[in-house]
Amino acid sequence: MAAPAVWAPKAQDRVDLVVGEERIPMARGERGWWSAPQPLRGGTDYAFSLDGGASRPDPRARRMRHGVHGPSTWFDPADLAWDDDHWDGTDLERGVVYELHVGTFTEQGTLDSAVERLDHLVRLGVTMVELMPLAAFPGQHGWGYDGVDLYAVHEPYGGPEALHRFVQACHWRGLGVCLDVVYNHLGPSGNYLAEFGPYFTDAYATPWGDAVNLDGPGSDEVRAFFIDNAVQWLRDFHVDALRLDAVHALHDDDRAMSFLEELSGTVDGLAEDLGRPLWLIAESDRNDPRTVLPRTRVGSLGGGSGIDAQWADDVHHALHVVMTGESHGYYADFADPTALAKVLTTPFFHDGTWSSFRGRTHGQPVDRERQPGWRFVASLQTHDQVGNRASGDRLSQLVDAGTLACGAALLLTSPYTPMLFMGEEWGAGTPWQFFTDHEEPELVEAIRQGRRAEFASHGWEAEVPDPQSPATVAASTLDWNELAEDAHVRLLRWYAGLLAARRARPDLRDPHLDQVVVHHDHDARTVVVERGRHRVLVNLGDEERAVDAHLPATDRSTVAVVLAWVGATVVGDDGVVALPARSACVLGPRAAG
Repeated sequence: MAAPAVWAPKAQDRVDLVVGEERIPMARGERGWWSAPQPLRGGTDYAFSLDGGASRPDPRARRMRHGVHGPSTWFDPADLAWDDDHWDGTDLERGVVYELHVGTFTEQGTLDSAVERLDHLVRLGVTMVELMPLAAFPGQHGWGYDGVDLYAVHEPYGGPEALHRFVQACHWRGLGVCLDVVYNHLGPSGNYLAEFGPYFTDAYATPWGDAVNLDGPGSDEVRAFFIDNAVQWLRDFHVDALRLDAVHALHDDDRAMSFLEELSGTVDGLAEDLGRPLWLIAESDRNDPRTVLPRTRVGSLGGGSGIDAQWADDVHHALHVVMTGESHGYYADFADPTALAKVLTTPFFHDGTWSSFRGRTHGQPVDRERQPGWRFVASLQTHDQVGNRASGDRLSQLVDAGTLACGAALLLTSPYTPMLFMGEEWGAGTPWQFFTDHEEPELVEAIRQGRRAEFASHGWEAEVPDPQSPATVAASTLDWNELAEDAHVRLLRWYAGLLAARRARPDLRDPHLDQVVVHHDHDARTVVVERGRHRVLVNLGDEERAVDAHLPATDRSTVAVVLAWVGATVVGDDGVVALPARSACVLGPRAAG
């Protein structure tokens, strides 16, 4: 049993460990640390009091059984009994990521109920499950990006033991686990960190208020708070990867080593100690390829952050525009006729080009010869791109099944690491909307007004669902009964077929960006992507098209249809394919290779 300790440099005279009605003085240590004189038994409720003030939960609490405003509950991950010694990690280079939100993935909304659906993901061809944030947040329901107790697993999801069971169940099935973590801000409700120490700074601004203090006085311990959190998930809960939310909002201009470099160095060392690969995946709005370049080391040159992969939203934007025709807000630039071909060969459309949405030039180029495509995570849908629409409508509510099949063909045969958003694989008919569960009336109203104002600024005038309504959560919960319907089953088989082809045919997952060739006829709405000896053909138009597959004459007699969304596509002697409206096919050698 370990004794509680807390970093509380703001305490002037004393810090007490509060257990029930008892207040136990803690000993002052170095650099603002205080330690309790005795250990706690597992399951004991406790809190801290600074200078005789109100009881506050432990900033590093591993269990918040009574919600974010109540006392912490002592929990030691060392007590978890693991049975996944066979697991030696997962390979992101060949990976397929599946993003899910625990609270709406199943009707029960728990980690244990999510385990019951893991076999579906295995059959689909997924290799890594990405869980949206689990850190304890206010109330019962929420996206998780307003977490305030970063070391604790949200209790309504099942708490830490349920995460242990979920990770173990994934590993038994050969699935890796990625956890979405938020280190750029904390939520506004239940956030008591500022009472303990200088966790935040007004030197920088973020869309969510004061930035995390990563380079000011006291920032060594603030950095350690977040890095130790990452280590906890990877070491103590056997998680395989972390998705880092909005790293562009991690400000540390006054430090020689960035927070991302320090984090990646720690994780690399941990991976070596554990003997299995660990991955860091960043969400970044910068379009900066240096995010996934090696970090600078003593005696060598690097210049990057050392992060393993990053989201590539430009790929999503270009695919969304060509599929839906939408061109408002940040989609405007992606209506450019060259956008689709560009993002299928390099992840950033804005790579030093003018961004009308930002009113400035944005990004810089990726070295297509040296940076592999798998380091960029691409998608047709994500929690952001669906949930941050006014009514949370999915692509399946915007376009027909044939168009969905076309988008899937382009994504799942791309050089990038593909990511699916839960339910996408069967064209889920349920929306996915923004929801919260706050107690404070002022905060609730501010969120409602903020959402309305945001959508008005984007020109989206649709009615915004009430984030606080239980009906919004219910509407956003997947309906697994849809898988009994033929239309949904057909799309699911298409997704599974594409992922099977990606596994079996190396051309379709080849990460060499400089080897991808795209022929996009913007007016005819046809696309041909050359992937080694394979071709991916898409017709997004309303009429059948004769599409030149751009096959070498020597290959035409040996090429067969690997997959086709509609009918038996015929390849003529001249390499022309009759492709029905809103359909796609994959051509390749008769024998996989």
